[in-house]
Order: sequence, then C-alpha cells, then structure tokens
Amino acid sequence: MKTVDIEIYHQSFTLHPSGAIFWQETQMVLIADVHLGKVSHFRKHGSAVPQDSIQKNFDQLDTVISFFAPKVVCFLGDLFHSSLNSEWSLFEKWVSLQQDIQIVLVAGNHDIISPLKYEALDIHISEEWQIGSILLTHHPEERENTFNFCGHIHPGIMLNGLGKQKLKLPCFFQSPYQMILPAFGEFTGTYVLEPDQEDHVYAVTQNEVILIS
Repeated sequence: MKTVDIEIYHQSFTLHPSGAIFWQETQMVLIADVHLGKVSHFRKHGSAVPQDSIQKNFDQLDTVISFFAPKVVCFLGDLFHSSLNSEWSLFEKWVSLQQDIQIVLVAGNHDIISPLKYEALDIHISEEWQIGSILLTHHPEERENTFNFCGHIHPGIMLNGLGKQKLKLPCFFQSPYQMILPAFGEFTGTYVLEPDQEDHVYAVTQNEVILIS
C-alpha cells in the first residue's frame, strides 16, 4: 500500500489509495462521498448493480481504520445516499464496532436522513467544521485565510497512453487553498477535472497514490 505525505499550513496529511486522508496532528481520518445505501436504492429500482458492492464499502472503511488507527473519523458529506434502506442496519452494526472512535458527519446534499438517527448512534452532525485554519465541508468553499477539505465533486483525471488509449482514475485534486477528496464509495463514478498550473493531482489506484501534476 503506497501512500503520499503532504504538508498544508504546517499540518501533516497522508493520502491513502482508498480516497481517505489522515490528518496526523489530530489523529483524524477524512472520508468523502461514501454513498451508503446507493447500491440498495438502485437494485430496488431494477438496476443490475452487484450486491457485493455493499460489503466492499464497509470492508474499505475497516481497511482505512486498521491502517491509521484514528481517534476521529470525519465523513465529509453524502455518507448515506438517500432515505433509509437495508444498508442502514449494516451501518449501525459497523458503528457499534468502532470502539473509542469519535464519528462526525459534515452533512452533504444527499444526507437527508433525520439527524436524530445519527445522534442515536452518538454521531455528531454539522454543516461544517473549522479547526484552526482548516475548514471541513461537503461542498467546495473558498474563504480567506483557510484551507478547505471537501468532497461532492467526485474528482477524476484522464490519463493518455500510447495508441490513443485513455484511462480515467479518481484523484485527490489540490488547488492552492483547497483539497477535493475522491469519492470513497464503491458505486459512485468520477467527474474529470482539468488542473491549472498551480494545482496538484494525485491519482489513486487500488494500492497506490500517484502524483500526476
């Protein structure tokens, strides 16, 4: 497993191939756009989405937590895709197994489940979370004297190979005052972004984070 360490505003962050980021000083994992419940939602409406995609999301969460052993897990929005369905009970079980880990949800546009359901699981929910000069949100935000970690976009990068071959990969997309995390969920898709000269793009594969530009 190849990660990449970066420094932002004198803080240390580790980019993980899952799409998660570990903030070392706070012992916090940042995760965006898991979209739990999306697989069940589409299967219910007749889409041929593989059933094992549901378990892959939880397996990936377990992998990240085992790798970093965080004290806090902060979901940057769109944790659950839609209204309650069968995946909520799986999420409840997963939360019950996270001993001594604080879970926080910075709500996104798909997070329409009642906050009372999250509070019953001892999950704190808010619209944003600012820690010093670091701003955690779902939608990208630009504010003076802050660096924003966010999701929502599902960023991707198109790589060009020999013979007109193209490969689209999810990526961490870093501009001077912002880092957009790739979607963590198994069934989410990507939106290709074009970097400017001052941007940095870190493509993610199954086992590696790769600096592209």
